[in-house]
Amino acid sequence: MKILITGNMGYVGPSVVKRLRQTIDNVEIDGVDNAFFAHCLTAREGLPERHLDRQFFRDVRDLRAGDLVGYDCVVMLAAISNDPMGARFERVTRAVNQDTALDIAEMAAAAGVGHLVFASSCSVYGIASGPPRREDDSLNPVTAYAASKIGTEAGLAKIGGDMTVTSLRFATACGMSDRLRLDLVLNDFVAAAIADGRITVLSDGSPWRPLIDVADMARAIEWAATRPPDNGGRNLVVNAGATSANYQVRDLARAVADAVPGCTVSINEAAPVDSRSYQVDFSRFATLAPNHLPTMSLGDSIEALVTGLRDLGFADPDFRNSPLIRLTVLKSLIAQGLLSDDLAWTGRIPSVASAPLMKELAQ
Repeated sequence: MKILITGNMGYVGPSVVKRLRQTIDNVEIDGVDNAFFAHCLTAREGLPERHLDRQFFRDVRDLRAGDLVGYDCVVMLAAISNDPMGARFERVTRAVNQDTALDIAEMAAAAGVGHLVFASSCSVYGIASGPPRREDDSLNPVTAYAASKIGTEAGLAKIGGDMTVTSLRFATACGMSDRLRLDLVLNDFVAAAIADGRITVLSDGSPWRPLIDVADMARAIEWAATRPPDNGGRNLVVNAGATSANYQVRDLARAVADAVPGCTVSINEAAPVDSRSYQVDFSRFATLAPNHLPTMSLGDSIEALVTGLRDLGFADPDFRNSPLIRLTVLKSLIAQGLLSDDLAWTGRIPSVASAPLMKELAQ
């Protein structure tokens, strides 16, 4: 089996590559990434890309039909990947997360790719009071990021041919990675606990969030990359996570504090209620993928983050302005003149992200 992963050099990609390498016999794995975050390493055992057969450096907006020929599966992780980045780069978010994703999907279908996996998000539910959201419930996106995921899901449903398409509406990501992000709720709390001994929750802590560890995201992607079309249908949209892993933000903060001796929690009980709150029902995923359900508990994810950060000697109380925050990295690259405002390399650096390296992919 030959797999191409777009955006493999981000937060989720290293876990996905490692999982696919370990679990699929005779697999061949290539990655394509524009390397914005290549330097944001938190790996303890070398580059994550050592598990690949080939790493191609290229903007996914520049992929062409011939680049996808010969692949059995395309996993689409490439995205402007959170709400703050979506707000700062709204036009690019639509261009990359939706327009380019759909272009790649169309090219993959035309190239005879058998499986396509799209990393969608439970953020499509946005503001959702009441019972946990199921896949057929109404959507209420409140960010450019969430809107781009909905647009891509809708476009994927219109693709013809025999390609098996799976849109995984992932719960909020968390956990340790070889390219760690700290701009995620649980990861932020753990970093604050270690670096400052104090977690400050700016809201009243009542909003609900479902969580999934990156290791379990990789398990779900493995299932989607190999599932037969009669298991869920040729084009499937499914919430990916565990119903038991819906948490209120204040409970996440307290769980982290319990795991880090001496850590205190401050919750702004007087703050207006954060309307971005939703619980999610993952029962469809449990039925379709019983052998690929999440195995990492909240405690497991916290322990892995605590251990990983301490092993790195992490102690930066100003981490929200560090390279472990993705928006900070992009702003820095733009300020240095290395990236344009539409997030394209300007050519002012050695051509590590150059298109010629992609030639091998089309051969």
